[in-house]
Amino acid sequence: MPDSAATAHDPLAEPVAPVGRGWTTLLFLANLGLWLGVYAPIQVLLPQQAERISPDAKELVFGLVTALGAAVALIANPLIGLSSDRTCSRFGRRHPWTLAGALVGALGLAVLSAADATWSMALGWCLVQAGLNGMLASLTSGVPDRVPVAQRARVGGLVGISQMLGTVLGAVVVTVLVTGQTAGYLVCAALVVAGALAFVLATPDTRLPRAARPPLVARELWVSPKRHPDFAWAWTAHFAINLGNALGTLYLLFFLADEVRHPSPEDGLLVLMLLYGAALVVGAVLVGARSDRTGRRRGGVHLSAALMALAALLLAAWPTWWSALIAAPLLGFGFGAYWAVALALLTQVLPAATDRAKDLGVVNVANALPQVLAPALASVVLVDLGGYRGLFLLSAAATLVASLCVTRIRGVR
Repeated sequence: MPDSAATAHDPLAEPVAPVGRGWTTLLFLANLGLWLGVYAPIQVLLPQQAERISPDAKELVFGLVTALGAAVALIANPLIGLSSDRTCSRFGRRHPWTLAGALVGALGLAVLSAADATWSMALGWCLVQAGLNGMLASLTSGVPDRVPVAQRARVGGLVGISQMLGTVLGAVVVTVLVTGQTAGYLVCAALVVAGALAFVLATPDTRLPRAARPPLVARELWVSPKRHPDFAWAWTAHFAINLGNALGTLYLLFFLADEVRHPSPEDGLLVLMLLYGAALVVGAVLVGARSDRTGRRRGGVHLSAALMALAALLLAAWPTWWSALIAAPLLGFGFGAYWAVALALLTQVLPAATDRAKDLGVVNVANALPQVLAPALASVVLVDLGGYRGLFLLSAAATLVASLCVTRIRGVR
């Protein structure tokens, strides 16, 4: 039988036929390339580059560059999602934006490969964030476009695994397989484009008839919390848990170097990412399967928040290498459990089928906004409010807020 994802259907209808392994595998690979292109720079290449450019102000340079890029992401994701929802190309609604985003992101990585000043780092990273967030908007919308509700936690778990596996493989690629700034960035660019091409060329994309194109209305990017309270609470929970994760991981390389005094911070980071990634896969698979079987989503968020907060509290109370070895798999299992249910929960509270990509773009702002706020918050906390101990306490608090927000969602169990 043909893959049900290839079957033509109303682009605005709720999907009912399960997607096949071929479609989910290619979606996984496209997301894997995307996240590798984001996290290899954030975890390794950008901090190293910031230190080479300004050894005495590496945290400031790194924070400025990542904050500017995240600000671009805040704009790019919903705007490109809005455009995707209204695209009537003969090549489909989503695929043109997936490929264009990958190419712009690869261009940004190429700029970074040659950057030798703060301004050129910022330019390259802003291009990366614009392109890859456009790609993210189009890929994420493929889930409510084609995946039935009863299958979304398992598919969402695979998307979450791709995000965190991108973190792990990104660290492996730029610390083990290739060395040097130029090679690291260019390999990441090639993998981003390869994943996008495979998905675009080998999967169908439903064409939107011009008569079905939704009209543009004033305040299109705004989703009223009063009219759509479940969406508002889900968005807030998504923001809080991503803020907690960003506060806990964004400065991990500097934490290993400056607080733990690890003899080789890059190697230590790789070990932690491997533990984190393995635990994440287990968490995503186990919790995703159970969530689809029971139809319950909120319990996975509560479990996730508890484990992630515990990991942060452990690092706050005992900032050593051994505690990091315990915290990494706790954080990984927790974040895997979250992503196994997050995409299913979020797609079930979307306000309208006509605006799936735009509304998911608004959701993805909750991914990007913490990248803007976390460096600013961290710079204050690290200097004036307890150093890394204060940073991890704040991470735990933000994560627990997500659990509280989910209790207010009424339309999803």
